[in-house]
Amino acid sequence: MSVEQPLWRALTGYRVLALVYAVGLFATAYEKFTRPWLAVAYFAVLAVWTLATLPKVANAAACTKRFLTADLTIALAGILLTPLADAHERVQAGGPTLPSIWTAGSVLAFAVKGGWRWAALASTLVAAANLVERGSPARDTVHNVILVWVASIAIGYVVEVARASERTLARALEIEAATRERERLARDIHDSVLQVLAMVQRRGAVIGGEAAELGRLAGEQEVALRTLVAGGLLPVSRVSEDAAEGAVVRVVDQDHEDTGNEPVDLRTLLAPYAGALVSLAEPGAPVRLAPAAAREVAAAVGAALDNVRRHAGEQARAWILVEDEPDEVIVTVRDDGPGIPEGRLAQAEGEGRLGVALSIRGRLRDLGGSAELISVPGQGTEVELKVPKDIKDANEPRGKAEQR
Repeated sequence: MSVEQPLWRALTGYRVLALVYAVGLFATAYEKFTRPWLAVAYFAVLAVWTLATLPKVANAAACTKRFLTADLTIALAGILLTPLADAHERVQAGGPTLPSIWTAGSVLAFAVKGGWRWAALASTLVAAANLVERGSPARDTVHNVILVWVASIAIGYVVEVARASERTLARALEIEAATRERERLARDIHDSVLQVLAMVQRRGAVIGGEAAELGRLAGEQEVALRTLVAGGLLPVSRVSEDAAEGAVVRVVDQDHEDTGNEPVDLRTLLAPYAGALVSLAEPGAPVRLAPAAAREVAAAVGAALDNVRRHAGEQARAWILVEDEPDEVIVTVRDDGPGIPEGRLAQAEGEGRLGVALSIRGRLRDLGGSAELISVPGQGTEVELKVPKDIKDANEPRGKAEQR
């Protein structure tokens, strides 16, 4: 149950009791009204409306904006009808309005539904209606107006804090559950899969031949799996529903729904590249990038590693270094291959082989970043990728956004 549900229950009871109180005030002063029939008609409408709309104030989802508007309109109409139904002397003496304290229930519905901003709007309209009804800003009227205004805004603010706290608690419980599950899987994997892969690697190296190649592959998978277990699986994306549903949290399927502008950790996208021949050095804290930027950088790293395997040989080693700077993220891919002869890249582009030009430099250029390639024959190749953190549109590369 949401932490705000008790507030809705209390509001339901308050509206009924406030209706009874307002009718009781009218009944005790019936003879003093100049047009009692007008007050009777209003209270008949108010009673039917209050009892018929009790389900509307049962929870945040049922309490719609249309209902709140109609509810506040009825309260304001009652305030403005008071001078027509009641005696002028009673109005000037500070007598109660027709809806009396029932009006506060309407304002509180705004506060519980939409927070302090909605409460400030509703209470301001009630204050204006009270001043029009009285004709002048009398002391008691101003006092009541300020009291309703401050109380409703305070309750609205408390509701917003409660919702934020509930979301934080839900996220903390989710992380705790995910951490426990990851630890359990890590124990199971360590006791079974990792040990088997390590044994296959050792036995393959001893036997030699095709078994040695199988052992090498098993070793790469062991390192990749150990890295994945140590770093954790990609987090399940969860978002809070609309305010109409309070602080409800639901799972978002990343294969079918975009995460919008929510930054992702670049480390989780680069972790699968680590292996027996690829070392990954990364910061201890998350490296936050917009989703599109993170995917493009990871794809550029994958293209650089493909070039290493294709041109430096299957046994070439590679190193990935991730640096999180204040204004940009720098990813460096270095290998120990033979390097690229001078002029070879220009020749490849002329032949229509655009791996480096498009897969690496093109991706970074579209993000507003850069890709520098440094290669010395006999000393390997180094690719330095730089991407700024302030991407204009986090859902797509900068170059595509500018074409629209």
